[in-house]
Amino acid sequence: MSTLVFGHKNPDTDSVCAAITLANLKKALGEDTAPAMQGELTPESKFVLEKFGVAAPEVVTSYAGKDVYLVDHSDLAQSPDDLADANILGIVDHHKLGDVTTGQPLECWIWPVGCTCTVIKSMYNFFNVEITKEMAGLMLCAIISDTVIFKSATCTDQDKAACEDLAKIAGVADTLELGMDMFKVKSAVDGTPARELVLRDYKDFDMSGNKVGIGQLEVVDLSILDGVKADLAADIAALKAEGGHHSIFLLLTDIMKEGSEVLIVSDDESVIDKAFGVKPEAGKAWLDGVMSRKKQVVPNLEKAFA
Repeated sequence: MSTLVFGHKNPDTDSVCAAITLANLKKALGEDTAPAMQGELTPESKFVLEKFGVAAPEVVTSYAGKDVYLVDHSDLAQSPDDLADANILGIVDHHKLGDVTTGQPLECWIWPVGCTCTVIKSMYNFFNVEITKEMAGLMLCAIISDTVIFKSATCTDQDKAACEDLAKIAGVADTLELGMDMFKVKSAVDGTPARELVLRDYKDFDMSGNKVGIGQLEVVDLSILDGVKADLAADIAALKAEGGHHSIFLLLTDIMKEGSEVLIVSDDESVIDKAFGVKPEAGKAWLDGVMSRKKQVVPNLEKAFA
C-alpha cells in the first residue's frame, strides 16, 4: 500500500501541487508514494494541471491505517477526521506549526516562506534529484498563486529565486503573464454556487477555544464580485448557522489594489476592530494592504481572541 501525500481540506493550488511534487520526489528516493487530496480541484488548480499535462491526485477522505506525509498544513482542523489513526512520516509546510502530534520522530520541513513548493524545490536540490519540466511547472504555479504574483506579505527572496530557477526548467518566459492567466481563471465566478465560492479557499482554526472559519477569494478586480457579494454574505451566515463557529470571515482580495474587503458573521464583530483597528459597518470592512491570510489575518485574529 502506497504512502499517501496530501494537503489540507478544501485544497488550493499549493496543497495539490505540493502533494504531487513531494510524492514524485519521494518516489525518486525509493519510497512507494502517491499524491492524494481531501477534496475536489479548484478551477485554478485544474488550469495548472492541464497546462503542464499532469493527472490530478485521487480524492481520499479516510487515512486510517495508512502511512502519510502532510503538506501545506499541520492543523487538526484542516486534517482528515481520522488522522489520529494514520502513521505520520513527515510534514512539509510554510505555516506556523499547528496542533498535529506524532508518537514517533518524523521528517519535518517547515520554513517561513510564501509557499510549500518553495520548500519542496529546495528538497529536490538537497537530495540532488532532477526536477522535470512538469514538476517545475507545478511548483512554479503554486508559488505564483500563494504569493499572489509576489505581492503578498508572505513572499520572500527564496520564493522569487525558486521561481526564477523553476521558470527556466518549465520553459516559462514570462511568470507575470502566467500569473495573470491563473488569476483570471481564479476570478471567474459566473454560474458558481455561493457555497462553492466560500469553500474554494477556506480553512477552520481553533482560536483560544473558538472555532473560526476564514475563507479567501482572490480576484484581479473586486468589481467582479459585485453581483455575488450579497449571496456570499448570506452563505457565510448560513454556514455559521449550521453550528459550531464563533465567527466566519470571507476575505475578498483585490490583487491589483492590494487589499481585502472582509465579510463578517460573528458572535462578536469587535474582534475585527481589535485585530485590524477597523470598525465593521453592515457586516463588512476594508483592510488596506491585507492580502495574506497566513501572515496578516490569522496572527492578528489569534491575538484578538486571546
